[in-house]
Amino acid sequence: MPTPFAPRIILDQNARADLQALIRAHSTPQSLTLRAQIVLRAADFAHPTNLKISRDLGCDNRTTGKWRRRYLDRGFAGLQDAIRPGRPRTIGSPTRVQVISVASALPQDQDRTVTRWTLDEIVATLLDALHTDAISRSSIWRILQDVDLKPHKSAYWLHSHDEQFDAKAQTICQLYAKALESYQQGRLIICCDEKTGMQVLERKAPTKPAQPGRRERREHEYIRHGTRVLINSLAVATGQIAWTIGTTRKATDFVAHLKQAYEKLPRMKRYDWVMDNLNTHWSLDVCRLVARWCKVPFAPQKLKKGTQRRAFLRDPSHRHVFHFTPKHGSWLNQAELFFGVLHRRFLARGSFISAKDLERRLERFLKDYNARHAHPYRWTYTGEPLVRDTPFSRTRRQQRQGRAYFSPRPKRFERLVPLQG
Repeated sequence: MPTPFAPRIILDQNARADLQALIRAHSTPQSLTLRAQIVLRAADFAHPTNLKISRDLGCDNRTTGKWRRRYLDRGFAGLQDAIRPGRPRTIGSPTRVQVISVASALPQDQDRTVTRWTLDEIVATLLDALHTDAISRSSIWRILQDVDLKPHKSAYWLHSHDEQFDAKAQTICQLYAKALESYQQGRLIICCDEKTGMQVLERKAPTKPAQPGRRERREHEYIRHGTRVLINSLAVATGQIAWTIGTTRKATDFVAHLKQAYEKLPRMKRYDWVMDNLNTHWSLDVCRLVARWCKVPFAPQKLKKGTQRRAFLRDPSHRHVFHFTPKHGSWLNQAELFFGVLHRRFLARGSFISAKDLERRLERFLKDYNARHAHPYRWTYTGEPLVRDTPFSRTRRQQRQGRAYFSPRPKRFERLVPLQG
């Protein structure tokens, strides 16, 4: 019998662009890349045969014909592997529920002596305490993998007890979002914070610079020459900084820094200061300074408590308004971003022969940063709650594989090719 002609594929502009995007994406599996290439070649104006395509792509002509027909029948969905039947589960649902229940509890709650789960501990708990049938380690591993449960891993978590966390976070984030517009209107947003305990370390041997085939080498042992404190104020709209370097971070040090920062920063109609809840930030001396700046009455007898002082500093009618981050929310302060830059570029690999040497070199670094590197940071957090509220049954991977996996944005091939569910 004569060989039938291969079915013709006609692609519109969008479908062709999607297939080309699949081929270019680094995250696309190689098998899916080959199938997309087959479809694109089959849609050429020259109408190549399956044999010609298979020779060009280095695959079997039956493979070419298979994916050509699958795309014609089902479109993008046809490029995905079909669901393969397998043998039925040998572990019943009650046992699977027991495994998940044990792994979801703390070891001490299951009367175990360890504080960290392992597969062996889970097996022992199931066999000894719950009296289940024999179950292997690999079976438990597969059950836990199916629901994306990893009891052997942990992450630090800090809960903020501030009842007004969301409101405070949104207020600060709104200031950041409108920082440039406010700056043009005569309003400056400033982030202020301290970097304490900067160790003045001197390496016992000089650092050897990098050479071809060899990394930079630093001496492990060092000599301590004390510590220093950097108090920094960062203008959000421009990225410019004002600083003071000292040995302590007392209320008097912070007031002195505010005075110096106010002199260095550009003159504006209004100033918004963002800082954390350190007690030196709302001391009586700070209130006295703000009252003098804003030309408002200063009544120490009405500012005996911290809540009264913070309320005075937050008064929106003042020219200088303080915005305190929520408790355990100091990461909302953009000054922390600059401290990260300072650590990576200056402190991490520094070797200082004395405290004076550190101060001199740090002054030079900060001046150079203002002159050559200062820029506004791109702030993306909007102040919304950080807890993910997607229901368990609606997560993407749970829909197709039975897992609850809180993944980031899906890969390109996952968005273009519907996965089997």
